[in-house]
Amino acid sequence: MPQPRILMCPPEYYGIEYEINPWMSRSRNSDRERARRQWQSLHDTLVELGVVVEKMEPVPGLPDLVFTANAGLIFHDRCFLSRFRYEVRARETPYFEAWFRDHGFQVEHLPEGYYFEGAGDALFCGATLFAGYRIRSDVRGHQYLGDKIGCQVIPLELVDPRFYHLDTCFCPLAPGEAIWYPPAFDTYGQKAIQAHIQRLFEVDENDAVRFGCNAVVVGRTVVVNAGCNRLCETLQRSGYQTRMVELNEFLKAGGSAKCLTLRLDGEDAAAWRSSCQ
Repeated sequence: MPQPRILMCPPEYYGIEYEINPWMSRSRNSDRERARRQWQSLHDTLVELGVVVEKMEPVPGLPDLVFTANAGLIFHDRCFLSRFRYEVRARETPYFEAWFRDHGFQVEHLPEGYYFEGAGDALFCGATLFAGYRIRSDVRGHQYLGDKIGCQVIPLELVDPRFYHLDTCFCPLAPGEAIWYPPAFDTYGQKAIQAHIQRLFEVDENDAVRFGCNAVVVGRTVVVNAGCNRLCETLQRSGYQTRMVELNEFLKAGGSAKCLTLRLDGEDAAAWRSSCQ
């Protein structure tokens, strides 16, 4: 079986330079050296798990380029680039586009006026694309993607600004299995997830604010931020292995393990992934 491939960007210029979510405060900046060590620990953990980590060059003035999950949605050899809601992040798009073109992806753009923030708000679980909207992405962008790739899209309204992207409160583990934090969704979203996913692992608020749902899944191993003890115990009882990595410096910007990575060969929970292995 081919090795998993993940895109990361070193945090050379990472910092809190603006405020676009409730976690960010310019008065509480990150410690750059500590952020480097934490990023390297995540990188090394993934390599130990057999992941091929590909890197893009950091760029001065783009502190959130480190959060590669927001670059776009990967589907086979196609990359649907993000259209960021905030201009400070939209400046990242040309660099992501150049990287994907240089590495053989067919790059596609959503129409003007559609907001869509990549794998932060669009996650496959089986053949279905679960799509978070309201805070950063909008429903039209997800409907457009569903038409382009020919899949079912389940829109999920996010109602807690702390969980502004879907990947902060929902993590597919395998077809039919996912981690989630129910209060981040409206009533319809909760019912839709329960109707379409057979096995759900609910996190409590303590693990939710530690971004336990913002995890990286490599086979049967789940890599999460340190401190998500109850979630890890639950997953271990259910046959998963877990690895905790300290990522507190990135919580200051509203990100954790998943935000710092973009799976280039398809998430393990995506049904289409098996057709390209």
